[in-house]
Amino acid sequence: MNGKAWTANPLLVGMLWLALGVPCALAADAADDKKSDAPCVPKPFDVSNSHKEHDMSPGVTLLPDPPDPTWFKADPCYPQTYDSAAELDIYAGRRKIDRPQPPVQLGLRLYDYGAYSPRPTWLGEKNPIMPAFIVAGDFRIAAAQYDRGGPPVNGKTDQSEIAARLNLDMDLQITPTERIHAFTRPIDKNGSFTRYLIRGQVEDKFVDNFDFNLDTLFFEGDLGAMAQGLTGRTNHVDLPIAVGRTPIVTQNGVWIEDAIDGAAFSITAKNSPSLDISNMDFTFFAGFNNVKTAADPGDKNKLYGFAGFADLLRGYLEYGYGYLDSDVSGHSYHNVTVAFSKRYRGRLANSVRLIGNFGQKGVNGVKTADGLLVLVENSLVPRRHFGFDVSAFNPLNFVPYFNFFAGFKSPQSLARGGDSGGVLRNTGINFESDGLTGYPTLDATAHDSYGGAVGVEYLFNLDRQIVVEVATVQRRGSNNVFGAQNSIGARYQHPFTKTWILRLDAMKGWLQGQRDIYGARVELRRKF
Repeated sequence: MNGKAWTANPLLVGMLWLALGVPCALAADAADDKKSDAPCVPKPFDVSNSHKEHDMSPGVTLLPDPPDPTWFKADPCYPQTYDSAAELDIYAGRRKIDRPQPPVQLGLRLYDYGAYSPRPTWLGEKNPIMPAFIVAGDFRIAAAQYDRGGPPVNGKTDQSEIAARLNLDMDLQITPTERIHAFTRPIDKNGSFTRYLIRGQVEDKFVDNFDFNLDTLFFEGDLGAMAQGLTGRTNHVDLPIAVGRTPIVTQNGVWIEDAIDGAAFSITAKNSPSLDISNMDFTFFAGFNNVKTAADPGDKNKLYGFAGFADLLRGYLEYGYGYLDSDVSGHSYHNVTVAFSKRYRGRLANSVRLIGNFGQKGVNGVKTADGLLVLVENSLVPRRHFGFDVSAFNPLNFVPYFNFFAGFKSPQSLARGGDSGGVLRNTGINFESDGLTGYPTLDATAHDSYGGAVGVEYLFNLDRQIVVEVATVQRRGSNNVFGAQNSIGARYQHPFTKTWILRLDAMKGWLQGQRDIYGARVELRRKF
């Protein structure tokens, strides 16, 4: 796809280099001979030509008097002569990065280079075509041994298995701002992965779950750029849109993490000096099918809402409102959220999130989305760890954290995909499903419960990760039939090449009034 304008003749290039290089070299030597050892004196700003005739835009008016020279800084002063060899030395020892390359690249490549030939202008000269098709993703395979508790099956409660998952992203770029995107997971279906059950509750059984249905398929683009191409007038409005089976993720997946059949558009990059807001966005969305929520397990629900964020008060504000129109009579509800994140004194990173559900009538007096969830996330930037002063090292590679939650009644996310985990997924690794095997977690619903996770994460030289954590879930209310839960967990990740990642997990949980749980797993991931 890259075009070249001409082919160089080595002889002509050499003669041209000689003709230009020799005089330049002689001139540089002469300049060095005349160079004075006197200190460099900055040249003041010259206002003598400030009122000469210039080509200016219509409506521009010259000031009646020359500008005050003190309004401008002096010209820069370069006491040393330019050394081209020293400039080239900064690249010494550097080489091209060995980056993962997608297996399918048609048209423009993901990591491209060189000059491009003129682009087609079928959509207008101001919105040129930049065609490209890329298929990328990753393949994961994991072996796990776990006990999720609960009643025995075939006299056993434990299970060992090997499971696999394939993520395929397909991106068809039309222009730099318009594209069609699709995603599929062909070897799992409805949250059940292709796997081999080794022993335990089920022994020596292969389960295949092949599903080539598209999990997402949507068009995204910018109406401003599209209008610019059609009208030929320079665009002054950014209005990104998405239509189709569109993934929506807000607040790191806490409030919404789902792919809905619908549409969304955003008003972006706004600011308000009077409110000290440097940047803010607003996104409006609607879903008419395939909306999933734990409050209604069907996928015929409808969804309407908006979400926004703003950089203000030296922090980050997120907020949103949504109405879930349930397919089951009486299960519809309103959902609101607000969150604020900020770093205090450079030492404590804090986020406070609220999710509230209200307006659900319920069925036979039972409500599935009615309550409030409070999430508090904290991490420290310490100056010392392991008894050593770390001020001279990267302060982000050692991260103690302590996260807490309190759930009142039955709070819900606005929408959550079936295998995206519970609303407490980001509270700690003991609440996070691995999205592949039956690896157990603590109760991540936050229904009439409170608790949290305390742990430490170490990132070595920002190339590996180890996490150790303890977590707890305590119950609220005398009528709560579930008991307390406590656990300890650990994780280690190591990318031993640019494309291969090794991950190890282990956890042990103690459940009041129920069988204790445990899990251990090893996962190998190949990115492409």
